[in-house]
Amino acid sequence: MSEASLSEPLTVARTPRRWWRGACLALAAMATAVGVGWVTYTVGFNAAVDGIRGNAVHRLDLYGASIEREINKFADYPYVMGFDATVRALLIDPENDHLKDLVNTYFQKLNSRIGTLDVYLLNRDGRVIASSNFDQPTSFVGRDLSYRPYYRNARVDRVERFFGIGTTDKLPGYFLATALHEGANVLGVGVVKVSLDQLEKSWASVESPAILSDEHGVVMLSSVPGWKFGALAPLSPEARRQIVAAQQFNDRDLAPIGVTVLKRLDGQTQIVRLPEGQTDSAFSTGGLYLAESRAMAETPWQLTVYTNLGEANDMAGLQAALGGLATLAVFGLWATWRQQRRHRREQIAAQIALQQAHDNLEGLVAERTSELSQSNERLKLEVGERLRAEATLREAQTGLVQAGKLAVIGQLSAGIAHELNQPLAALGTLAGNAVKFLERGDTATVQTNLQRIQPLVDRMGRLTGELKTFARKSSGEPQRAELPRMLDDALFLISHRIARGPVSVERDIPARLPAVRCDPNRMEQVLLNVIGNALDAMEGQTRQVLSLTARAEGDRLLFEVADSGPGIADDKIDAIFEPFYTTKAPGVGLGLGLAISAGILRDIGGQLTARNAAGGGAVFTMVLPIWNGES
Repeated sequence: MSEASLSEPLTVARTPRRWWRGACLALAAMATAVGVGWVTYTVGFNAAVDGIRGNAVHRLDLYGASIEREINKFADYPYVMGFDATVRALLIDPENDHLKDLVNTYFQKLNSRIGTLDVYLLNRDGRVIASSNFDQPTSFVGRDLSYRPYYRNARVDRVERFFGIGTTDKLPGYFLATALHEGANVLGVGVVKVSLDQLEKSWASVESPAILSDEHGVVMLSSVPGWKFGALAPLSPEARRQIVAAQQFNDRDLAPIGVTVLKRLDGQTQIVRLPEGQTDSAFSTGGLYLAESRAMAETPWQLTVYTNLGEANDMAGLQAALGGLATLAVFGLWATWRQQRRHRREQIAAQIALQQAHDNLEGLVAERTSELSQSNERLKLEVGERLRAEATLREAQTGLVQAGKLAVIGQLSAGIAHELNQPLAALGTLAGNAVKFLERGDTATVQTNLQRIQPLVDRMGRLTGELKTFARKSSGEPQRAELPRMLDDALFLISHRIARGPVSVERDIPARLPAVRCDPNRMEQVLLNVIGNALDAMEGQTRQVLSLTARAEGDRLLFEVADSGPGIADDKIDAIFEPFYTTKAPGVGLGLGLAISAGILRDIGGQLTARNAAGGGAVFTMVLPIWNGES
């Protein structure tokens, strides 16, 4: 027996053990490198964050001091209003027109002198009886502001603070209010409205974002304009109820601005991710940030400054990568040394294995070639069967769509015959009269009759033309189509049903509506099915209103058909798109209209859905792909 034969079992036995040992060593190296990198990253990142927090606290001190300084300039003016004898006299006698004129003029001068937005006076019922803007179209005089928290919470010898958007002038501002009294008797409330726009503008020039938020988390001031009047987190129903009751933000949406909290370091410090895309500020707002917050004195508000952690994160990542690479390098040197030792032993085994592999390869190639040839023949047969099945299915679908068209034409036939009978009867009458007038020599009347005949012929021609176009068997290939034109053609075909109702048609179709990608002929079939169902649902109703609405959303166009009928039973909505399902009487309809329509829209990448409207009736929504210039 040869030496190669003796060594072969030993080599085969050792190969799995060697492979597993190498895999375990590689996994251990990777795990160690990852662990070293993670520890290096954590230590480096935390050290950088500790240094950044000191700077963030300093910025909080500066911003907090500037806010307090700006507000405190005006904090005493509500008290000053109560020292004026004319103001107190007006609160005692609020119907005195002479006193109103004096106080209005006084407030106007005071407002101009101190640089506030507005100065005004509320009586004990919360109604404005004097204001600095008394002579402006947005005057507050006479308005009931009793719903505002600064009125409800006003106390003697205390300034109530409130931030909100004016319900009259629509301007945001900071409200300072105090109760005005005569001894122990509260006479009214003095209010000063201050603009913080200049303070907010000064924030826009700093190197990173800063915000001031209220107790509900709504951003009142921001160095990023796009965040203003947004929410740090989704608002609870109770918070929204309180905001609406106080009309604090004047029906603003208060949508979340997209701040994601990644880690809480303590009660006032967080690591967050800010949303991308804020291009209206002086700096980029996307990425990793340190959020340092502080409660404002005498208010439930929070002042927050954000510091970009991108550089610290990158540096920590670089340090982690270097640590991991160094660990892998040590393992690599050790593995190289071991590999060189093993390489000499494996050369002899490799030569033997190579010869054996060469001998076996020729046999395997021949065997595998035969198997592949057989598999290829089987695959060709399967592909042919699949293509034939797809062609048969496509023909069946086309036939079903055409059958649906013929069913629609059958439903329209009676109305179309009526539409043709009226012009034909008019043509007969006008033609007979023309003959008689021609015999009398009255050519002017004959000409008038012939001129009346032409519109009737045109209408019958258009009706038969539309019907012929609709009945044509289409290929189903999508192309560029205009929804308003297809809608006009469909409404023309069922105009007799609309007039018979009578049905009031309300259209909200923009003039510049993008083209859609569909087969126009099949799309008209969908429109006729859905609008026809809406007319059926409203039949016999006292009020029959058909609403047609279209709008573009991204790369889709949404078209809604709403009726004033009884709507769809909740337990039937999911079943109406099933084949042969119908709620009509036996013999009226096949129950295929909506199933075919949904299939047509699905074939072009669209969708057909149904729901009940809040005010009654059903709403069918068609989602159509917008034409992108490609066939």
